[in-house]
Amino acid sequence: MIHAAIAHDDRRDALQAWLTQELKGARFSLAPASEDASFRRYFRAALEDGRSFIAMDAPPGKEDCRPFVHVASLLRDAGVNAPQVHAQDLAQGFLLLSDLGTTTYLQALNDSTAPRLFADATDALIRFQLASRAGELPPYDDALLRRELQLFPDWFLAKHLRLSLGEDEKNILEKTFDVLVKSALAQPTAYVHRDYIPRNLMVCEPNPGVLDFQDAVMGPITYDIVCLLRDAFISWPEERVLDWAVRYWEKAKKAGLPVGADFGEFWRALEWMGLQRHLKVMGIFARLNYRDGKPKYLADTPRFLGYARPVVKRYRELAPLARLLDAIPEAIR
Repeated sequence: MIHAAIAHDDRRDALQAWLTQELKGARFSLAPASEDASFRRYFRAALEDGRSFIAMDAPPGKEDCRPFVHVASLLRDAGVNAPQVHAQDLAQGFLLLSDLGTTTYLQALNDSTAPRLFADATDALIRFQLASRAGELPPYDDALLRRELQLFPDWFLAKHLRLSLGEDEKNILEKTFDVLVKSALAQPTAYVHRDYIPRNLMVCEPNPGVLDFQDAVMGPITYDIVCLLRDAFISWPEERVLDWAVRYWEKAKKAGLPVGADFGEFWRALEWMGLQRHLKVMGIFARLNYRDGKPKYLADTPRFLGYARPVVKRYRELAPLARLLDAIPEAIR
C-alpha cells in the first residue's frame, strides 16, 4: 500500500509540473474532477483568472491516450460537444482538456428534465452516427462481442456467485451467445461510443457534453441508444423507454441512418443488443470488485438482471436463458 501511495503522488507531481509548463506559469489549483472505472484519473485545474481545464492522467502501460485524442476529434468534427484537446504528452500519459462543467446527466435527470435531456442526447448521437466513415475505428467484431459475453460466466457466475455450470447450462449460454452475436453483426453499422450513458454526458452548452469515449468502435447501430435508455445507474418505466426509442428511430430514419422501416424489427435488435451489454456489464462489475478492488459497482447488478429477465422471456430464441437467470439467488435480484 505504501508503494501505491508513492506512485500515486509521483504521477500527480509530474502532472502538476507538466501543467505549470503548459499553462505558461499561471497559478492554478488542482482537485479531483471525477472517478473512473479504469486507471485513468481526471483533475480540474482552476486558474486564478476564472478559467478551468480538465487534466487527464492515463498511466502509460495501463492506458493509451491516443484513442481518446482520435475519437475526440471525430466527435467534434461531427458537431458533438466533446472536450477539446489543448495539449498532450503521450509519453507521460497527460492530456489538457476543455472543461465541460460539473453536472452530469445522471445528476440532472428526473421526470421533468428527462424529455429535453434525452432529446438533446439522441440528436447528438445521430450527428455522431451520421459522420461514420470506414477505417476510423476498430470493428465491433465477433471476437470482441464474444470476449465481452464471456465475462458473464467467468466473473459473475463463477467468481461472484460461485456457480459451477453443468454441460446443459454451458450449452444454453453458448447458443444464446450465438444468437446475440449473430443479431449484433447483422445490424447496420455506425460509430459506437460504447458507453453512451447519463454518467458520461454533461449538462452544458451546447448540450450534451460527451465524455469517456476512448473505447469507441464501428459497430451495431442500436448499441448506443440502448446504453442511454437502459443504464446501469438509473431506470425508467418501460413505456417511456419505448417512447424514447421510437423518437430516436423516427429521427434517425428521417436523417437517413439505416435503422430500417419496421420499428418492431428495430426494437428486437435493440433489446437483444441490450441483453449482450447487460450480461457483459454484470461480468465487468464483478471483475471490478474481485480484480480491481472497486466494490461499489456490484450494487447495481440487480438493475441489469431486471433489464435482462423480461427480454429473455419475450423472445422464443432467448427463453432457455430465462431458466439460468431464474437460478440466480434471490438476494442478488
